[in-house]
Amino acid sequence: MLRSLSLRRVAPALLILPLVAGVPSATAEGPAAGSLQGQFAAAAERHGVPPSVLLAVSYLQSRWDAHGGAPSVTGGYGPMHLTDAAGALAEAPHHSEGEEDARGDDARAPRVGAEAPLPAAGALPARLRTLERAAALSGRSAEELRTGTAANIEGGAALLAAAQREAGLPASADPADWYGAVARYSGAEDSGTAAVYADEVFDVIRSGESRRTDSGQLVTLPADPGVAPATGQLAALGLRAPAKGPVECPPTVACEWIPAPYEEFGDGDYGNHDKADRPVSQSIDYIVIHDTEATWDTTLKLVRDPTYVSWHYSLRSSDGHIAQHVPLKDVGWHAGNWFVNAKSVGLEHEGFLTSPDSWYTEAMYRTSARLVRYLAQRYGIPLDRQHVLGHDNVPGTVASTIRTMHTDPGPYWDWAHYFRLLGRPITPSAGPDAGVVTIRPDYVAHRPVYTGCVKAGEACAPHGSGAVRLHTAPSADAPLVKDIGLRPGGQDSTTGVNDTGARASTGQSYAVAERRGEWTAVWYLGQKAWFHNPKEEPTAVNARGRVLTPREGLASVPVYGRAYPEASAYPAGVPVQSVSPLPYRLLAGQRYVVGGLTPGEYYFAPVFDPSGHTVVRGQEEYYEIQFGHRVAFVKAADVRVSQG
Repeated sequence: MLRSLSLRRVAPALLILPLVAGVPSATAEGPAAGSLQGQFAAAAERHGVPPSVLLAVSYLQSRWDAHGGAPSVTGGYGPMHLTDAAGALAEAPHHSEGEEDARGDDARAPRVGAEAPLPAAGALPARLRTLERAAALSGRSAEELRTGTAANIEGGAALLAAAQREAGLPASADPADWYGAVARYSGAEDSGTAAVYADEVFDVIRSGESRRTDSGQLVTLPADPGVAPATGQLAALGLRAPAKGPVECPPTVACEWIPAPYEEFGDGDYGNHDKADRPVSQSIDYIVIHDTEATWDTTLKLVRDPTYVSWHYSLRSSDGHIAQHVPLKDVGWHAGNWFVNAKSVGLEHEGFLTSPDSWYTEAMYRTSARLVRYLAQRYGIPLDRQHVLGHDNVPGTVASTIRTMHTDPGPYWDWAHYFRLLGRPITPSAGPDAGVVTIRPDYVAHRPVYTGCVKAGEACAPHGSGAVRLHTAPSADAPLVKDIGLRPGGQDSTTGVNDTGARASTGQSYAVAERRGEWTAVWYLGQKAWFHNPKEEPTAVNARGRVLTPREGLASVPVYGRAYPEASAYPAGVPVQSVSPLPYRLLAGQRYVVGGLTPGEYYFAPVFDPSGHTVVRGQEEYYEIQFGHRVAFVKAADVRVSQG
């Protein structure tokens, strides 16, 4: 219900700060006409939208970045994330790429995801076609809306204004009166998701934000802590009620139950996950971050196929909506490593790499972070990069599986921002002579050249990245370090976007091997690896941490992709799983950062009836280490641990 005019508040004036050299700056009277801040102000005035509402909606979509006119992972363009997914469909879903066995257990036949068709453009939901409507409302061409920031912002303002009109509400100057329009902008089909999205937008309005965008401009939204949105407007939108079900989610997100099937389908085969009793049977130690390489609808079709594979949660990019598929007590088939699967929760984030300059929405980053915080608190999982893993950080189980492991979410996932949202920002914890460093380049400014986004060997479009490249010597001209697991023939690593052989990512910690000028060397895959780390523009922070090295008398120790128990621990009827080392060695004198201590465990689950499942737990203990881009395990008896 609308409040009386006498109670209306007006949005605070935009606080405009000077911009970088060469970019129009603001004055005390208002933003410069050509500046990004000025473009927001002009569009807000033209369409009668409160500036704070327009800025906050844009922040939740893109954090005000334009991404050079390239689409997001769901085909959204520009600061307002106007979607045209029909022009940006991926050719194949994520799980059809490569030959990774998602279950990762050689006690059963490999379970490799099958190809699945993507929907035709005409079948795409309205939330993936907002650019088309923005063009009609604003009079701007589709090309302008894709590539021009001013046009894109105006298109977003036109959509908000239209949502306000269609709700029968006036173009109020009070941001509190725009709750329903903001909820509509999310594109959500259910009231729970729309409410969470709108609440997040108004949290941004209340707290304020200021950041320098990818165009080098400083945009500021002053805090308005007193704004109290008219949440009752939500009921008039006609959205369906949130789907009920046994979801395990924090109350601050919108979550629905879309179950993955646990079904038999002939010849003793079944899918697409395993029943268990975690954390009673086994502790949950890891959270694995994936991206789907498929649209939302295709992702849901895949996880509901009993012959396919599974994960615990899917997250929608446009609004951050969450669907849970597998109970947390059960084991999903998602990470390509059975040991990790048995002790992890898998989160798939909607996205398909339609462009080398792909990006993820702030809405999805925020709900994902809320979910991860909830899971970490529930299971006592440390919020660090040894326990919050990308799929690309999960090790191959044995030598033959290293080359088939997936590489998502890749070098464009913003781990630094993600960990700020998790409440664990990556900051220095030691002085300049520290024995450990944690990777943390400036995501926006750091733009290493990758190849193969569109065509093998062809350079990808420039894009911010949280990953650094590792060389054999302190020079950008030196060859990249080798990964003998990925290339047994000893060939050099490459700059390929999916080549993890010479890559270290934000949040990963390594023991320092040497420092020389602007370069830092760390121990990596059994060798010394150098990355550029100038004092003026550092790509790592100094840190504290426990490190390990081979115990005295050992020239080297084996490294493993899974922490399985010794043969004597297996009861009768349970086949002994080989403790097979990877093709790397951890050499005397080298040090690696410790993630945690874990007992050797194997979850035996080869049949549909869970009464035949059992956990084998041995006396052998293992340390998880940051060994390369992926983690690995070493036997505790082989090493000694000290403070780095």
